[in-house]
Amino acid sequence: GNGGDGGNSVQTDGFLRGHGGDGGNAVGLIGNGGAGGAGSAGTGVFAPGGGSGGNGGNGALLVGNGGAGGSGGPTQIPSVAVPVTGAGGTGGNGGTAGLIGNGGNGGAAGVSGDGTPGTGGNGGYAQLIGDGGDGGPGDSGGPGGSGGTGGTLAGQNGSPGG
Repeated sequence: GNGGDGGNSVQTDGFLRGHGGDGGNAVGLIGNGGAGGAGSAGTGVFAPGGGSGGNGGNGALLVGNGGAGGSGGPTQIPSVAVPVTGAGGTGGNGGTAGLIGNGGNGGAAGVSGDGTPGTGGNGGYAQLIGDGGDGGPGDSGGPGGSGGTGGTLAGQNGSPGG
């Protein structure tokens, strides 16, 4: 069976940031991992920077794709006139595939309000047959995530994040 998606974190109290929930791992022989949730926007009060995205869940033992990593939360908040300082949240990592299946893509870094570099999540890897997930893009010149390795029998490596 498929893993459930992780919840998105939403900024509500004006003080703290939250991280996205991790996607659930698939259960049994066939099923896909759940996607990671998005991190919340940062406030800069007690926690500068956005919340990180959740990691994708792993695919089932035999056949299944890894879940995608969640996006990091921004510090460039559209409804706020003055951008919050700090990097956007780090993107979540993609989940690992089953023996057959593709690794999940890494999540994108959140957008920074002041140009602080943010980091993309890494792509998940395939095991036997399947492609590795692509790395998520960084923000403001920050590094993108690495691409996951393809399957040992057949598959392409994922692309690194830009």
